[in-house]
Amino acid sequence: MEVKKILMERGVRAARSHGQYFLSDDRVAARMVEYAGVESGDVVLEIGAGLGSVTEKLVSKAKKVYAVEKDKELCEILREQYGNKESKIEVIESDIMKIELPEFDKVIASIPFSLSSPITYKLLLHNAGFGLAVLLYQKEFAQKLVAKPKSNLYGRLSVIVQALVDVEIVEFVHRDAFYPSPNIKAAVVRLKEKEKEKEKRIVEEKKEFFEFVTTAFGHRRKKMRNIFKTKLPESSALEELDRRPEELSPEKFVKVKQYDY
Repeated sequence: MEVKKILMERGVRAARSHGQYFLSDDRVAARMVEYAGVESGDVVLEIGAGLGSVTEKLVSKAKKVYAVEKDKELCEILREQYGNKESKIEVIESDIMKIELPEFDKVIASIPFSLSSPITYKLLLHNAGFGLAVLLYQKEFAQKLVAKPKSNLYGRLSVIVQALVDVEIVEFVHRDAFYPSPNIKAAVVRLKEKEKEKEKRIVEEKKEFFEFVTTAFGHRRKKMRNIFKTKLPESSALEELDRRPEELSPEKFVKVKQYDY
């Protein structure tokens, strides 16, 4: 897709201040669809459809695509491109953070880097679940998602994401794959929800778990016992309680949360 040409013809500029960069490499877009394993029966939610770089690859693969895009001008371009495929492509002109998500099977998104956290948390908290997602993030953000305990990037995001989903970086993307070219590298990440039975109690109490982890990392240098001392029973003897948040794996966080604190 000739992204630069289309933008110049329509007088559209990327909002760099909001982390908006258009994916221009068709090969990356095609691989994102492949990583999601999109099949003919899948309904796909595409967040930040932009000019349709990924949408173009989904047309021949998915059963239905909800292409969410906030920018009015970009939505007009999308409708012009896919107006003859209305039964398959539905363009939703809205802010993804302000709408109720439609029913879908998978998510694919090249999202504004500044919205990485809000969009990720929205998907994780979605009551109906999101199944599988392939998202294009800033490289450092992606590394936080997969970070290990005691590492510099390990924190609240790492714990919450790894406790709820299986996450992996499947590809690093060079800055030249975007227009305009950002000053940072990006990464394609695949997130797959864990089986609900496996993490049943966490799935049922997502908001409480989010708050628990957030509180813990608000005092990351303190031991868990001291952070939650007013909520712990006197008999509490978990060895994890004598560790700092940054030392505990996501599995250990789940264990402590499920303890009667």
